[in-house]
Amino acid sequence: MYEKNFPHKRFQITLEFLEKHIPKSDRILDLGVANPFSRIMKDAGYDVKNTSGIDLDDDVHEIESFDGEVVTAFEIFEHLVSPYTSLKAIPCGKCVISVPLKLWFASAYRNKNDIRDQHYHEFEPWQLDYVLEKAGWKVVDRVKFTNPVKKLGIRPLLRNFTDRYYLVYCERNSSK
Repeated sequence: MYEKNFPHKRFQITLEFLEKHIPKSDRILDLGVANPFSRIMKDAGYDVKNTSGIDLDDDVHEIESFDGEVVTAFEIFEHLVSPYTSLKAIPCGKCVISVPLKLWFASAYRNKNDIRDQHYHEFEPWQLDYVLEKAGWKVVDRVKFTNPVKKLGIRPLLRNFTDRYYLVYCERNSSK
């Protein structure tokens, strides 16, 4: 186990899940620009390259040209109008993805000051599973987990026991 104080519970859960499925020798393309979690992956011994910040709804050339073993997408697909295009473009046989789950007690995240910082989707597990299957992927392992916050109120209380994130490990369907 990688010993570290993580700023977010989801980082520790995500790293443990990644280590369960992906050997450190595999090269990873992490969709999205370099971020705190891509730094955690590198610190844990993974060879990680990030995409440059291009709009993955319109341009998947960085995905298509990746010559490695794994693509990761941690909290990125909710920002795309169509995650299907990126999923279909992945050239390798493994991917690890996490998305925020739709919460019945909270609206999807929206930042009115930054059009790229919007959640076009907050998923139900079946929705991500469906788009993965349609794009040629098979979910091999999955986990859902909560995201408690240190605030007072009904919604913060509900976050203590309502799953907020869905994390999956997938392999390319052999029938593709």
